[in-house]
Amino acid sequence: MKRDNCIFCKIANGEISSKTIYEDEKFRVILDLGPATRGHALILPKEHAADLYELPDETASAVFVLAKKMAVRMKEKLHCEGMNLVQNNGEAAGQTVSHFHLHLIPRYLNDGQKIGWIPGSPSQEELEDVKTLITD
Repeated sequence: MKRDNCIFCKIANGEISSKTIYEDEKFRVILDLGPATRGHALILPKEHAADLYELPDETASAVFVLAKKMAVRMKEKLHCEGMNLVQNNGEAAGQTVSHFHLHLIPRYLNDGQKIGWIPGSPSQEELEDVKTLITD
């Protein structure tokens, strides 16, 4: 169900105009207004879910089928050399709009973008502790 106070619900359902590059009954794909690279787009479900934790399994599956479809089309049309799929959950992870969305970021050689993290160096014991926490 959409939420009246959610800007992405309004965009996904056509109440606010956008540069839509794809739409079906479940999703709208729009160009990002502050793109990381040329062609940066967002997949927005029309039904509200704040984040991945609230997203129905059926929608989660469908979003990645659509992401593949869009990535193939973007590679063909934009001639990008790669593609980042970015999805943030919660403020600590960089989520700024509480409506699940998946970023499709076309990548070009020498585009100047850095999407990554500083690798840690946990001990084998730390890895085993985390594995045990998750799997028990």
